Amino acid sequence: MSQQKTVQSLEQVKGFEPAPDRKLFSADQEEILSGWTTDIYFVKTREILHKLDLAQTPVVVEIFPGKPGLMAGTDEVKNLLAGLPIEVTALPEGEFFQAKEVVMQISGPYDSFGIYETAILGILASSCGWATASRHCKDVAGSKPVLCFGARHVHPAVAPVMEKSAITGGASGASCILGAKLAGMEPMGTIPHAVMLIVGDTLEAARSYAEIMPDNSPVIMLVDTFKDEAEESLRLSEALQETLQGVRLDTASERGGVSPGLVREIRARLNLAGFNHVQIFVSGGVNPERIPALVDAGADSFGVGSYISGASPIDMTMDIKEVNGKSVAKRGRIPGRTVAPRLIKLV
Repeated sequence: MSQQKTVQSLEQVKGFEPAPDRKLFSADQEEILSGWTTDIYFVKTREILHKLDLAQTPVVVEIFPGKPGLMAGTDEVKNLLAGLPIEVTALPEGEFFQAKEVVMQISGPYDSFGIYETAILGILASSCGWATASRHCKDVAGSKPVLCFGARHVHPAVAPVMEKSAITGGASGASCILGAKLAGMEPMGTIPHAVMLIVGDTLEAARSYAEIMPDNSPVIMLVDTFKDEAEESLRLSEALQETLQGVRLDTASERGGVSPGLVREIRARLNLAGFNHVQIFVSGGVNPERIPALVDAGADSFGVGSYISGASPIDMTMDIKEVNGKSVAKRGRIPGRTVAPRLIKLV
């Protein structure tokens, strides 16, 4: 039996009240594990099956996506289902899948895992969507690093999941502390425009950064706060010399954003002045369509935010394909367990 007590009845649902002093609306781990984020019809299903003494009916279910993408989220699903009397096989994280391809199979007593259908599909849909968007960026960036800066565009409850998924998709790192840590990495990022605006001068802020931050913190400074980006890049390079490892371009959309022409000019001016070691990091509205031209112009790395965080979930569907060992399916689907040799044992 499950190690976690889950919601059993409509009576329990009616009696459930979120704590009146709750400050955040996001579900915590206990609420998800207890089934409070499930769709109500799965509680109704549980009641009907218990009434008919069919709750422990052995079934095989399959999950498939509505469009191609990259697999992510299996770690969470594994943790969600751990300890249940079931067997789970799944496509490994980081593997591509096609539309309608079976990416997960679950076999065991229906009542032992049915209550989690909503959570399982939600985890996979969002995680695969974010990972796929990240891979699109990395594919066109080639050897150039791509960092995920998308935490500010999503609810904080899911920001770590999003950034971990981005790393699964190929991102070299992430700025969200928890997201990076969950992926076994250290968070990456320097400082925002706020520091420059409060200090009043980019060079003074850069000097303080270099002095205060740990030795392993790369000195990469925003150069679009006060002055022309090329002018500021040269000013910082001349003052900091080898200490400056890179400049970050995040030019506001009101000024046209970061264009390939701007990157090309800054790269040329830095090289002419002997600062070939200073790299150019580009952020702000970066997407796969813009990356190739920026790479050609001389950009060395990218910070991608809303393209990854705003990626549409990849719809996932769960179908029962066997009941009591008999092949079944709803109309329009093929009855019986699908042969899926790419799946590996998860639980």
